[in-house]
Amino acid sequence: MATLADPERPDTAGSDFREEARAWLAANFPESLRHKDNAMSAIDGPTEETPEQRAWREAMGAKGWGVPTWPKEYGGGGLTRAEARILQEEMARVGAWNPIGGMGVMMFGPTLLEYGTEEQKQQHIPSIARGEVRWCQGYSEPGAGSDLASLQTFAEDKGDHYVVNGQKTWTSGGQWADKCFALVRTDKSQKHAGISFLLIDMDAEGVETRPIRLISGQSPFCETFFTNVTVPKENLVGREGQGWEIGTRLLQHERNSLSGGGGSAGRMNAGKTVPELAKKYRGADDTGQIADADLRTRIIKHEMDQRAFFLTLRRAALEAKGNAGPSAATSVMKNVGARITQDRAELNIEIMGMQGLGWDGEGFTEDELAQTRSWLWGKAVSIYGGSSEIQNNVIAKRILGMLDHQ
Repeated sequence: MATLADPERPDTAGSDFREEARAWLAANFPESLRHKDNAMSAIDGPTEETPEQRAWREAMGAKGWGVPTWPKEYGGGGLTRAEARILQEEMARVGAWNPIGGMGVMMFGPTLLEYGTEEQKQQHIPSIARGEVRWCQGYSEPGAGSDLASLQTFAEDKGDHYVVNGQKTWTSGGQWADKCFALVRTDKSQKHAGISFLLIDMDAEGVETRPIRLISGQSPFCETFFTNVTVPKENLVGREGQGWEIGTRLLQHERNSLSGGGGSAGRMNAGKTVPELAKKYRGADDTGQIADADLRTRIIKHEMDQRAFFLTLRRAALEAKGNAGPSAATSVMKNVGARITQDRAELNIEIMGMQGLGWDGEGFTEDELAQTRSWLWGKAVSIYGGSSEIQNNVIAKRILGMLDHQ
């Protein structure tokens, strides 16, 4: 079974690999893209790629370094975790960013490497590794959010295919996605054991998306409707009734990715660190420190929490054994990451005062307007990917061993 590269394989590259990565980046990363945003990462959806962005994505895809620890036979880099860290360090040194990401990389790809057939891996993994196909997630439903196992979207067996009917909600990026990995019901007589994991083409007849406008003004989520959608049997991952197991594993990969701050921490600072922002808007004293002593203390505490969190994430990665992948402990990381991200946004708004509450019009810079929307967007960090309350349940049951007693 192909999985991610073995983190415990001896690192024989060392300085040689660092030199290789440094030379390759010098030859392939366009200087014009230094510290620029990824065209695929905009909150309001992907923007059109410039020629330089396309060239960068294609170069990383061909090298396999967009998914550095994925197996080479499926288009990945085949690197050890140590080599991947070196690559990340060298990319940061030159201001380079990974142009290949999204739900295919974050969630679906690692899950398919574990549960997919060889044919499914050959069909789907290389296009994810090259950043050519966008995936979305069909999990939550209007009546099945926190209690996801209550989902009712039904896939009726028609011999060589399924016919899918139902509705999903909070489908991130559904209006821009090419394909969807979805949990569907194939047996109405069993709750968990009646769920299967199905791959659905978003351009198939009968699929409709309706964007949901959020308080931040963006519409990154959708309602998704399936009306008599035909799905080939070969799009079933695993066996019928195994969807809950596969879907739960995928959520661990998602929480592992989101634990770094909900994916939005970088947008919460309008390009500056919290101390820099405080000095700009609140001023500094004669010694160069933030003038407001109480604010300075709270910023220091936040910076310490954030630093400790990132060090914990790194230690967890270093201590990972074999190919076990993420565990229930990702729920702890996800909750802490969400809290730190939201605390950071609240500090920024407090520091900027009225300038951090602008929506449009004169009197506000572009960064200040972006800060307001990022602050509002960050409210969702403790909800998507499994709410903080759901993570607390996972922690209580799977880590602390606190079982329900009726």
